[in-house]
Amino acid sequence: MQKRQLGNSHLEVSALGLGCMGLSHGYGPATDTKHAISLIRAAADRGVTFFDTAEVYGPYLNEEVVGEALAPIRDQVVIATKFGFTFGEDNKQQILNSRPEHIRQAVEGSLKRLKTDVIDLLYQHRVDPGVPIEDVAGTVRDLIAEGKVKHFGLSEAGAQTIRRAHAVQPVTALQSEYSLWWREPEREILPTLEELGIGFVPFSPLGKGFLTGAIKADATFGDDDFRSKVPRFSPEAIQANQALVRLLDELAKSKGVTSAQIALAWLLAQKPWIVPIPGTTKLHRLDENLGAVAIVLSETELSKIENALKGVTIQGERYPAALQARVGR
Repeated sequence: MQKRQLGNSHLEVSALGLGCMGLSHGYGPATDTKHAISLIRAAADRGVTFFDTAEVYGPYLNEEVVGEALAPIRDQVVIATKFGFTFGEDNKQQILNSRPEHIRQAVEGSLKRLKTDVIDLLYQHRVDPGVPIEDVAGTVRDLIAEGKVKHFGLSEAGAQTIRRAHAVQPVTALQSEYSLWWREPEREILPTLEELGIGFVPFSPLGKGFLTGAIKADATFGDDDFRSKVPRFSPEAIQANQALVRLLDELAKSKGVTSAQIALAWLLAQKPWIVPIPGTTKLHRLDENLGAVAIVLSETELSKIENALKGVTIQGERYPAALQARVGR
């Protein structure tokens, strides 16, 4: 497995990480714990050293699974987790909370669930407008000094927030959505990260499964599947966005690979400090995704993709309105 460095931080990880959320949260019922642990360990056996979780995934369940799976090889892997929410009485309502005392409480819980004495990369999951980002960064800076955290990250933050946080405690990585069907980070975020020497960790690099080509216009999603609430996964949007799927399929066939591998290889080709974290519950999909690391897209192929994308208009927002309001702050 190739390695990459997240910005100027000297934090080295596998070129592809594993997004563990879907094993416990967001895409239907949680995966059987034994199966989830087996999949995470299979990823590690194949050279993946970067594993992403969060207290909100479950809540709490995903951190427990990741902690159990990686405990035997804890010193060989990098674990990233996130704080930033409190939960309603039913543990379903997500309430933004990045007050310093809550960050400390969240970190203590994450350390226990992850069966570790230090968190390698700690992200603020979403910017809390009720707490100055300087206070958040300062709290994480103190946790780093205390040896409970190694690196500080942000998720879905805007450029100015990144700058303000970075001035207090250097930001190692930003995690936000980025893929062939969500390229907004290219406008302001990627130049900011490059200037400041911050790594980028794209989540949903396969468009929540859409870029694999497996989701057709007649697809339906259960109430416990996040995509059932996403405008981009309405039947009309799925139908309209098949143009992108067809484009990827053509490129993949011409190169003898899969659409998912083209999508991941494209991301890897954008910057050497980008580390996508595709998630899956299936071993054969894990192997397929990891195969993308060996695929090199030539400048001619990248230009072909770029030119072809100019003729594709993506339909539908990537988040429902309430969640869209939480990003880019």
